[in-house]
Amino acid sequence: MEIDPGGPRLFDAVLLDRDGTLVEDVPYNGDPEKVRPVPGARAALDAVRAAGLRLAVVTNQSGLAKGLFTEAQMQAVHARIEELLGPFDAWLVCPHDDGDRCACRKPAPGLVYAAARELGTVPRRCVLIGDIGRDVTAALAAGAQAVLVPTPVTRPEEVDAAPWVAADLPGAVAEILRRQAAVVPREPRRAGTVLVVRSDSAGDVLVTGPGIRAVAAGAQRVVLLCGPHGRAAAELLPGVDEIVEHRLPWIDPAPGPADPDDIATLTATLAGVGADEAVIFTSFHQSPLPLALLLRTVGVRRIAAISDDYPGSLLDVRHRVPVGVPEPERALSLAAAAGFALADGDEPTLRVRADRFAGSNPALAEPGYVVVHPGASVPARACPPRRCAEIVAALADADHRVVVTGAPDERELTAYVAGDRAVDLGGRTPLADLAGVLAGARAVVVGNTGPAHLAAAVGTPVVSLFAPTVPFGQWGPWGVPTVRLGDAAAGCRDTRASFCPVPDHPCLAGLDPGEVVDAVGVLASR
Repeated sequence: MEIDPGGPRLFDAVLLDRDGTLVEDVPYNGDPEKVRPVPGARAALDAVRAAGLRLAVVTNQSGLAKGLFTEAQMQAVHARIEELLGPFDAWLVCPHDDGDRCACRKPAPGLVYAAARELGTVPRRCVLIGDIGRDVTAALAAGAQAVLVPTPVTRPEEVDAAPWVAADLPGAVAEILRRQAAVVPREPRRAGTVLVVRSDSAGDVLVTGPGIRAVAAGAQRVVLLCGPHGRAAAELLPGVDEIVEHRLPWIDPAPGPADPDDIATLTATLAGVGADEAVIFTSFHQSPLPLALLLRTVGVRRIAAISDDYPGSLLDVRHRVPVGVPEPERALSLAAAAGFALADGDEPTLRVRADRFAGSNPALAEPGYVVVHPGASVPARACPPRRCAEIVAALADADHRVVVTGAPDERELTAYVAGDRAVDLGGRTPLADLAGVLAGARAVVVGNTGPAHLAAAVGTPVVSLFAPTVPFGQWGPWGVPTVRLGDAAAGCRDTRASFCPVPDHPCLAGLDPGEVVDAVGVLASR
């Protein structure tokens, strides 16, 4: 029976690795008497069942290929696990060894795809809990979310690279259920004119899209206040009726002096919107309170925002979100706290309006190429140009058609990276056109910058060359198959630096172009 996809639901199913995650890891176990559940497993799984989520086990069992136990012995072990932990909706087993080069052995994503099909859902509505990097890699490559629960065999670099880490299985389940509940309004409501705010870059506006659509589902009119860097993305968002563009000096990354006349103009603009209420979306390091004060002065009756700082009487809905929650979920949870949820049938994914872009660029004869986007809005997050050129050459050598994209001020960069091995579209793809180019791609190779989120919004898999200056779990591509590359433990980790604080940019300079080729192969094979 298929799961009903309607309503504000992040997850339909929880997938679990077996050994080390559900039960203690006994190498090549074929003996039911040796099954020992991890502490708290039964109660955690019962909580998942009670919440209406389905359960599946996805497990590598190379002992079958090695002849160390039989199929019957493995089934006996699984029967014992169900006797102790309750029933599972599906068991997905890879019987192969690494040398078999199958599509199902984790870190390949085949088991995750198979589990989603078996459970009547799609990978992006699944979350996988595992204890090693292979589990995380398989989940992300299928477009599912992943939780790492480290054990003594988990390598430190696997912990560093994981988007979401929990101390134990009960903790992982508790956070899954908390995040599921956070996007469901306790008191759904309707509204007239709502001002929504995201005064950031294009990528920031794109990841706020699900939250804005949730507001739009309950409002008669939605007006989006954005800055000049986010205007092009704002024009692509479904659910937005009007756009107001104004630079906010307390958020803009390169603000000029605070100008009383500019603030007076902003105040008059806000008054002209005639909003009944406002939902102020911000990143965790930004304050909504200066804008909330201005909105109070023009008579906005109800204001919702995330704020760790004491807001006094400036906010009617003061929402809190734990650090590390993905930005789209963060936005959805604020919308829910304000009483708004996605419309029935609206998937919790990034989206752009298809009518705002006309498909692939005329320079591209047919879809199926690989896009390499070497630039980034923040220099610390950009892969070094020489390495990008080597990646392009490696992809071309592997018989991929390669397209290089970039902003108008990156034409010199894109020409260098493309060389004579790729189509150079540098400076020729405004954001709406870039959406069309990305939509026709087999995969996009890009750092942590706006085009990564635009690729997710058009459903194109991402090879994420992710500099760890910000958390991957919060800012990585959301809801699409992804392979993360780069040194997650580099010295720039969590610095939020705009310019690389470590000589020679080690997080990305050491990338092996062959890894990128392999990652594209994994994503394209889905």
